[in-house]
Amino acid sequence: MRIALVLALVVLASLMLAQPHDAPLSAAQQPPLPRIAPAPDFTLTSQDGATVRLADFRGKVVAVTFIFTRCTQTCPVLTPMMSFVQDRLGTDFGAKIAFVSITVDPERDTPEVLKQYAQAFGADPAGWSFLTGDPAVIQQVTRRYGVYAAKTENGDVDHTFLTSIIDAKGVLRVQYLGVRFDPEEFRRDLLSLAKEQ
Repeated sequence: MRIALVLALVVLASLMLAQPHDAPLSAAQQPPLPRIAPAPDFTLTSQDGATVRLADFRGKVVAVTFIFTRCTQTCPVLTPMMSFVQDRLGTDFGAKIAFVSITVDPERDTPEVLKQYAQAFGADPAGWSFLTGDPAVIQQVTRRYGVYAAKTENGDVDHTFLTSIIDAKGVLRVQYLGVRFDPEEFRRDLLSLAKEQ
């Protein structure tokens, strides 16, 4: 489910009604994605131990998600779906489009653990960063992105599954709530923003 401006949804719905039901809108027919706000910056540590800032991705479209490696419910749906989209983006992935997955379990998700997780899901390190950091910093980042995360009694983490797309200028453009959004719509949104540059 997309959290966006009501006007953009109305325009999109009216355009879809004007199309035959079996013919999706082409990228040229899509209305521009709304500009929500400047994306919250962060400074975290990658699976390779490098310091990574959101500003490092300026000039690229970035999809930011929140995961943890011991998740047994929805992360194992979200991460493979993103890996599938990564493969369908071709040469744009890494060059024009990047993925960032931020752990909500930094105490257990060290860079080494994140690196193994990334490799297990076929993440291309040229365009996909898995980030961890000090728990207090992670908590601030999750809150600034509108993600709820809290430890459960068994040590797992209850958290909101929110995927944010940020344009090449660092502006938050669209957010998907949950893990069952359409991967083709996600791919089209990424490519449409990459073409805005």
